[in-house]
Amino acid sequence: MSMSNILQPNDNTIIDSIPKLVFAGAERYGDLTAIEDAELRVSYRELPNRSLAVCRALIASGIRPGDRVAIWGANSGLWVLAAIGLQMAGAVLVPINTRMKAVEAADIINRSGAKLVFSVGDFLKSDYPADLAKLFTPTALSIVTLTPRQGGDIESCCDWQTFLQKSESVSEASARDIANSIGGDDLADLMFTSGTTGKPKGVMSRHGGMIRAFSGYVKTIGLIPGDRYLVVNPFFHSFGYKAGWVSCLLAGATILPQAVFDADEVFDRINKDKITVLPGPPTLYLSLLAHPSLDSADLTSLRVAVTGAATIPPVLIERMRNQLGFQVVTTAYGLTECGGLATICDTDTDNETIASTSGRAIEGTEIAIMSAQGEILPAGETGEICIRGFHVMKGYFEQPAATAEAIDADNWLHTGDVGHLNDKGYLSITDRLKDMYISGGFNCYPAEIEAVLTEHPAIAQSAVLGIKDERMGEVGCAFITLKSEHSLDEPALIAWCRERMANYRVPKKVKIIKAMPVNASNKIVKAELAKTVA
Repeated sequence: MSMSNILQPNDNTIIDSIPKLVFAGAERYGDLTAIEDAELRVSYRELPNRSLAVCRALIASGIRPGDRVAIWGANSGLWVLAAIGLQMAGAVLVPINTRMKAVEAADIINRSGAKLVFSVGDFLKSDYPADLAKLFTPTALSIVTLTPRQGGDIESCCDWQTFLQKSESVSEASARDIANSIGGDDLADLMFTSGTTGKPKGVMSRHGGMIRAFSGYVKTIGLIPGDRYLVVNPFFHSFGYKAGWVSCLLAGATILPQAVFDADEVFDRINKDKITVLPGPPTLYLSLLAHPSLDSADLTSLRVAVTGAATIPPVLIERMRNQLGFQVVTTAYGLTECGGLATICDTDTDNETIASTSGRAIEGTEIAIMSAQGEILPAGETGEICIRGFHVMKGYFEQPAATAEAIDADNWLHTGDVGHLNDKGYLSITDRLKDMYISGGFNCYPAEIEAVLTEHPAIAQSAVLGIKDERMGEVGCAFITLKSEHSLDEPALIAWCRERMANYRVPKKVKIIKAMPVNASNKIVKAELAKTVA
């Protein structure tokens, strides 16, 4: 898709940023509902002014183009308004995983240089603003709550309505000028992802690449004006953000956020809210298919399903069509470093191919399979999946060495995933070069978990790997060696981990061993450890 094919408003201005997309949507989609979340209803016609109010309040708070602003909260309509508003101000969105502990979130806030964070109030039995406020001085970080909180006043914190009152000191015209100045080469977001270093890296992605890639995505899956999209995938992830609410804005669909996944609630909402589009990991559809009300429920509104992140049995694709009623079922592949989308299956692809591959490269993107020596391998041969195209990240934030390691001199992004292409260009993912495993849809990086474990006073060494789990797909297993004269048991260590890391990162099994198996370079051989796991 060339830049000239990016969606255009009536005056033929190229839409290459989120702000321009929102302004164009007001003209194109008018009174169609853009956001529907409990009592919050915002039409496409109203969306620019609602977003500009946030933009104006941010400008009044000292936010300038290029500044970073974080959002640490569950999916909600205000999350979307906050994100659009900060991007209209020229700021860079820094989404933070809601499962992170405050110390983990603070690390990302510090390293991104975020000056302000939009946060939930009380969520998952925690007071997020109070936890953050303990780690920052009021002058270092401002906190705006998207939902009510029960605790006492915090000097650095204000609620949503109080925050919006600041907009009165900044004219709408001046804010609109800034919003219209944001172009395709400007940074849209800084999403922190992890690798083998133990520290998340900030991926810098541009507005133009996102708009172009997901314009193609919308066309492929057949998203249309008036579609009702239940966004279960978290907004802090590309699947919920770019393939979620941004794609809705591109198509004129209604964004219906789902704060946390609950099978009963999602099942009820399909009928009550007449959901037509419901992407998610395979576990989401398996939950619906296992629901006790499946045979009696009215699921006739469902039309589009998009999944990925795992190999899918062809029978699941058939059941999604026949029992859940989806007309469109497809799979896609991407990673944060390429904006979240690299390949997708066309909707007329057969079930076997949809189940066994992640589709073909999106238009304007190249996929290559490379050997360890950097040679491009022919169809059918297995190697590292590499991506080259318009949507590859600008780089890792303030990490030029890591950027150079990820993107080679020929502009190929090395993904760390292993797979092969067939003779028709369909990509199959077979393994990972890195140790990362996926637990309940969340990427888990052993190096991060091991970095926390090293802080335990009784632990000498640790090695974490993913092991198969019937419910979660994979869970973490921590192998531990102890310092002399120290003791530790599994429940105690797991409880210690729960206080210091997101729940999905907490190892579900602990094995205390006398010594780690190592190779000639004194590196731990995890393959040997994996053999000991029942």
